[in-house]
Amino acid sequence: MALILNMMELVLSIFFRTKNKRERLEYLMPRTKKALLEWKSHLEITRHRKRIHPIETRFVFCRLNGQPIKRFDSAWRHICKIAKIKDFHYHNLRHTFCSNLLLSGDNIKDVKEMIGHSDISMTDRYSHLTLNHHKAMQDKLAKHYENTTN
Repeated sequence: MALILNMMELVLSIFFRTKNKRERLEYLMPRTKKALLEWKSHLEITRHRKRIHPIETRFVFCRLNGQPIKRFDSAWRHICKIAKIKDFHYHNLRHTFCSNLLLSGDNIKDVKEMIGHSDISMTDRYSHLTLNHHKAMQDKLAKHYENTTN
């Protein structure tokens, strides 16, 4: 998967190439945009300090000379090792994103589109979260009824 910065909109959107070679355009959340702009600034400062002129500048995560990282999985394992994080895979981030969309109240069909699943049965694995969320809301409502005077 190549993560490429859309320089025309300066990180307002992000371009993905999925494992089935489909291309998608998604909008970034404000915190993500801020973090990517800070990372871009860090790269520019580091390149200036080390007098490196990038051959390519459209990649978000790359080598200092701008070349893309060819093996994201190797880079991920290396980063986790440095951070002393065990048993954490980059796919866990997709799971967290999907779970948080459902827990924030989005419906499963919209989540399917956001996460990029081609079949809703893939997204349906997360439906237990909405049931738990609905149960918590019902418990809260039941407690409210208990405290209501007639």
